[in-house]
Amino acid sequence: MAHLHTRLQYVVAAFLAVLAFALPARAGDDEIVAEFKKYFRQYKDAATRVEAVLSLESADSPAVVGALVPVLKMVEEPDVVRAAIRVLGKFKNDAAKQALFVEIETNKDEAVRVGLLQAVTAGRYGGANEALKKLLTEKAWDIRRRAIEALVATKDVTLAESIVPLCSDAEPAVRCAALEGLAALKSTLVLPPAIASLGHEVWQVRASAITALKSVRSTESIPPLIERLAVEEGRLCADIGDALNEITGRSYGVRVEHWRQFWDNVKERGYKIPTDGELAKLRAKQKEEAAKYKPEKPGTTYHGIETPSRRIMFIIDTSGSMENLVIEKERFQDGGYPSLLRIDICKTELIRTVQSLEDYVDFNIIAFATGVKAWKKDLVKANVLNKSSAVDWVRKLEAIGGASKEDLAQAGLTGSANLDAGKTNTYGALTSALGAAGRGTKDKNYECAIDTIFFLSDGRPTVGEYVEPQDVLREIRESNKLRKVVIHTIAIGEFQKDFMKQLAEENGGIFVDLGR
Repeated sequence: MAHLHTRLQYVVAAFLAVLAFALPARAGDDEIVAEFKKYFRQYKDAATRVEAVLSLESADSPAVVGALVPVLKMVEEPDVVRAAIRVLGKFKNDAAKQALFVEIETNKDEAVRVGLLQAVTAGRYGGANEALKKLLTEKAWDIRRRAIEALVATKDVTLAESIVPLCSDAEPAVRCAALEGLAALKSTLVLPPAIASLGHEVWQVRASAITALKSVRSTESIPPLIERLAVEEGRLCADIGDALNEITGRSYGVRVEHWRQFWDNVKERGYKIPTDGELAKLRAKQKEEAAKYKPEKPGTTYHGIETPSRRIMFIIDTSGSMENLVIEKERFQDGGYPSLLRIDICKTELIRTVQSLEDYVDFNIIAFATGVKAWKKDLVKANVLNKSSAVDWVRKLEAIGGASKEDLAQAGLTGSANLDAGKTNTYGALTSALGAAGRGTKDKNYECAIDTIFFLSDGRPTVGEYVEPQDVLREIRESNKLRKVVIHTIAIGEFQKDFMKQLAEENGGIFVDLGR
């Protein structure tokens, strides 16, 4: 009966949405929508098209849905599509929302449905749960993934049961979305599938499972996490240690024997995990205790950031600004650097890190200014030959078009100064490292050879497909959503360190400020 009642509600809502098209709309809404339809196709550049789409933000009517559906098909212009999603995600009018829901059910174009689902998620629209549930069995995996996100955005915990089957989906990205969605709803239904996914062949699925168990804290997660820690390698070892810390309030890191001993001592006594209040008190001690528990195998340390990762990309800025001297010279005076130029300090630290890499680590290096140049095409083993080659390559790096070239530029020899080649293409460097260069935000190929990036720069993007810091952050956030690569950032100089800090925080990394 309950299901029948819900279905009846949805039918009535859909009927009202159709009826809304026949009702008089606000005169202003009709006018702006009509003008949009008349002029939009005349605009040939993306910036003007974005502006035209955003002009519809003032129109809160069902007609806006019909006007923007064709725009959602323009996948070759992601900024324009993003603007349409923004408008569709800001409806207050119930009739407009219902028109959007009807379009999701009836339109069969995948790009359109994906865009509409993103709008539903952004607007946290309720009232379409039955329609969204149907999409959980769609053939296109990105629709299934986006439908999960839209359902979770409503924060309706009763929807968790519908999401559980997707934890076993054939597509890893959908599994990740389901596990993370159930965790966001704080549903204990996530525990069995997350535990079962700890051994999944795709590391991103294992990462999502670990995160889910960390979020929905339960004693039943402790033994399987400990056993997985015993066989896991690389970065996920630290993730498991963090999850166990969060569940128990202890801080044994990645020391399997310590966790086993702890569990053996408490499991027969009806162990209960700490409450949130008790956990907060225990956390205060974790920093002090964490130093006692280091990995049995040493990790990689770069500028004070330690990682157990075995698949690392180092990115070093060689733009013209890196040729400047550091201002806080006393901070670097005793570092054994050949000079106090930013580039020399950063090259020296990278060389030291490369030389210290364990032979089980795979790594690569990217240097970037306006252009992006990789040392090797793919990751390589940190054996003695590769490390020697990497060190030689790094030593030959120079800042491009820096302060030493300004005299040439002032003399009119701009070609010799090469100033245009010495700008900072942050977006290009990061997307190259993520394997997402040129693919855009609609990329379906999220396989990635690396799981950790160390990104060193003065933090000020000046050239590239995206230059504004918030645009770069948004694009990397979207590109990395499925890849799940941790991005650690190291800033040197006095420029926009808040950007570097946010880049690390949004991608699970650590931010280090080397100073000015």
